[in-house]
Amino acid sequence: MNRLNRRSWRQWHRWVGFPAAIFLIFAAVTGVLVAITEFFGEEERLREETRKLVSPVTVASGPDAWSAPIARALASAARVSPNAPIDRITVQIKGPAATVTLFTGLPGGGEDRKLVFGATSGELLSNEAYADKPFLYRLHSGEAFGDGGLVVAMFWGTALAVLGVTGLTIYWTMRGKRERTGIRRVFW
Repeated sequence: MNRLNRRSWRQWHRWVGFPAAIFLIFAAVTGVLVAITEFFGEEERLREETRKLVSPVTVASGPDAWSAPIARALASAARVSPNAPIDRITVQIKGPAATVTLFTGLPGGGEDRKLVFGATSGELLSNEAYADKPFLYRLHSGEAFGDGGLVVAMFWGTALAVLGVTGLTIYWTMRGKRERTGIRRVFW
């Protein structure tokens, strides 16, 4: 690469690098928080506890094996949140306590509640606010700032990719023309 071209690569790398560093720090910090939440979260704990267990329900089981727990949960939900639209139903069959989770929405649209019921008793175990994606995930992706945040996230991701490409190009051109062998070809 000639001297002028090498200088323009370094200049582009610096120009893209400064704003990209801000977004890289933001993405790194929120990414670490997402990973911590995933690693230490309740859902991960349950996955680990039930990983080696065998479900008592099989594909040969009758429809009562799964429909009766759902019917009990729906009957209890009607008392807790009458006429609430149901967004999703999740059934956790294996494990120490089988559960049915109902995710309800609002009559005008949007998410509302996460209701967890005991599968055998239909008893309400948990009633908490629910959003389709947790705030931390939406913050990490930029979605917490609306559609504009997603567009900015696409730009900062592109900027980070450009920063990586220009950095590798600068690295490659600075390594010199001396003949190296083995690992010294890359780490000089």
